[in-house]
Amino acid sequence: MGETQVAISEPKVLIIEADADRGRELESVLRFINYEPVLTADCGRWNDSVDDAQDILAVLVGSCKSDKALEKLLKEVHDFDEHLPIFLLAEKHREPTVAIEPSSCILGRVELPAHYTQLTSALHQAEVYRESQSDGSQQRPVDLFRSLVGTSRAVQTVRKMIQQVANSDANVLILGESGTGKEVVARNLHYYSSRRDKAFVPVNCGAIPGDLLESELFGHEKGAFTGAISARQGRFELAEGGTLFLDEIGDMSLNMQVKLLRVLQERTFERVGSNKSIEADVRIIAATHRDLEEAITEGKFREDLFYRLNVFPIEMPPLRDRVEDIPLLVNELIRRIEHEKRGSVRLTQAAILALCQYNWPGNVRELANLIERLAILYPFGVVNATDLPDKFQTDTVRAQATTMDEELLAPQPMQYALDSEPRLPRGGLDLKEHLSNLEVGYIKQALDDANGVVAQAAKRLGMRRTTLVEKLRKYGLQRSDSASGV
Repeated sequence: MGETQVAISEPKVLIIEADADRGRELESVLRFINYEPVLTADCGRWNDSVDDAQDILAVLVGSCKSDKALEKLLKEVHDFDEHLPIFLLAEKHREPTVAIEPSSCILGRVELPAHYTQLTSALHQAEVYRESQSDGSQQRPVDLFRSLVGTSRAVQTVRKMIQQVANSDANVLILGESGTGKEVVARNLHYYSSRRDKAFVPVNCGAIPGDLLESELFGHEKGAFTGAISARQGRFELAEGGTLFLDEIGDMSLNMQVKLLRVLQERTFERVGSNKSIEADVRIIAATHRDLEEAITEGKFREDLFYRLNVFPIEMPPLRDRVEDIPLLVNELIRRIEHEKRGSVRLTQAAILALCQYNWPGNVRELANLIERLAILYPFGVVNATDLPDKFQTDTVRAQATTMDEELLAPQPMQYALDSEPRLPRGGLDLKEHLSNLEVGYIKQALDDANGVVAQAAKRLGMRRTTLVEKLRKYGLQRSDSASGV
């Protein structure tokens, strides 16, 4: 029995272009970058070419008989599928002749003559947009470990420690700078413990005034103090059977430290204004960005409380000490934005390298804020190193970005094997066809390296531009920029 062949269809792109030459040119470019073009020149009967909107990745809309016909066409496409990405085809430096509504699915414009790298970027943008508008059930599940992304030894150590201590009731003290993900670790500890079905209750000890923190933690009875118009449960009661996360424990006053120590020792507490003891079955996880041992020396933190909390310490590494994780973190943060349907963005290699050279005083939180900002500034776009905020723009970063751009266009010496000769297959070969295939392969590589600019590709191949244009026609590799003179 023969093997069953599974046909994998290429993504379809609908071209609506009244200009026949432009339409054929776009067809050639799309086929070259492995998309299936569906061309129609009739703006009034475009939908005759489409059976199902789900088969179409994007629509490229060019010239129509009139601006009124173009406006009618755009409305019809939107009515056909409100999530179908549209790109307007327009000559360079010419503004669109129709108004673009903010609520429309027009993602941008493609300048003519179409540069194949520009088309590739636009269609990637369309693909991400399509995915972001799809049914949420198709999205990948969110894992709590997502913010502990990385392959660095430091992150692997943190994961291992979480797995070791999660299912015990030992108190955990999480240490590390602000923004390193201390609450993420606390939530993971709760999630992978036997208490996961009960509440996880976070309290920021630094954000609550000292005179209110006691009531916040232990609750109060009606009339216990001015403004206590009714009884109220505290965080310890709300976390009963679960986990209480005391964030920024280093900012807690000495008076409150004494009261917390008593609860940790006796496992009982009283509400403010009451003498009735309440038992506390609560696991304590504390976190701080401060050096508690130094605070003890300065008399700002109780040593006995420190040892009660510091049963199992976990130290979070700063981002600058695990720069090898930054590319993975960037990808994960982008996926999270896409999962939440808040857009998308992509970063070039030069931009990632610039991020790796930054000191990151705000750690992962600062990186997450940057990615969100870039997704707003460059929706579904590609961000280069020079597009990053000024604080990333060092002389080294600019020089590296320039070098990386030049390397894409720089001629590379051909490597030959000095100790061997090509071997003729035993069954022989069609030499003319073999040489043609080699030539096509090198032409494609040269065009890729030159970002589709024919003149630069010809220089890389050591031939005249007109000769390369003839070869493109010969092999059916017509390129939109071959007619542009660039």
